[in-house]
Amino acid sequence: MVRAGFFLGVGTGENLNEHIIGHRWPPHSVRLEMLKEAVSIIRKLWKGGYCTHEGEYFIVENARLYTLPQTLPPIYMAASGMEAARAAGEIADGLISTVANKKLVETFEDAGGQGKPKYVQIHVCYAPDEKAARETAHRQWPVAAIPGSLHSALATPSEFIDAASMVTEEQVAEKVVCGPDPERHKATIRECIEAGYDHVYIHQVGPEQEQCIEFYQREIFPYLQKLAA
Repeated sequence: MVRAGFFLGVGTGENLNEHIIGHRWPPHSVRLEMLKEAVSIIRKLWKGGYCTHEGEYFIVENARLYTLPQTLPPIYMAASGMEAARAAGEIADGLISTVANKKLVETFEDAGGQGKPKYVQIHVCYAPDEKAARETAHRQWPVAAIPGSLHSALATPSEFIDAASMVTEEQVAEKVVCGPDPERHKATIRECIEAGYDHVYIHQVGPEQEQCIEFYQREIFPYLQKLAA
């Protein structure tokens, strides 16, 4: 099913985007508590009227959103570990992840996420042959094989370039579904469904965007319709 609409995606952040304000980059546990407090402020502002908040990390004085939407967007939270998944179940309206981890989904649901949307992203690189796809993925998306902890810790694009220079084509191919074999794409999607996700987002790496869409329409969507039936 394809649904139109907007949601607000939140997470514990990346040093790349936040070190520029000159503050110390806190550990994940602290960033998670900051996120919880920030989401509580957002929800207060969405109630309308003036909002004053004095918390452990943020101070807000007489803030107000003068124009509110008729329908408030849901807040979905990104998580790749159990601590974040637990927090997402507590404070968010949905889960976003990039790992087909059944335990992560269960942790989210046990913490209050039962019945809430669960999104997962899959990296693919469709091309007419696997060799070309692997080369493209390695050239354009080597960050797929950089360990997750580094993604949030690296501070500058040059640091990402240095880290990516140590990544091999084989390592990228382990993280990105490369090539035109529909069974590999189906297997990866099936793994996500079996882990408990109900929304799968396909990220096509490389220039073959229209060809990838056509490939999925032809080879993958009929399979998904059968699964849904």
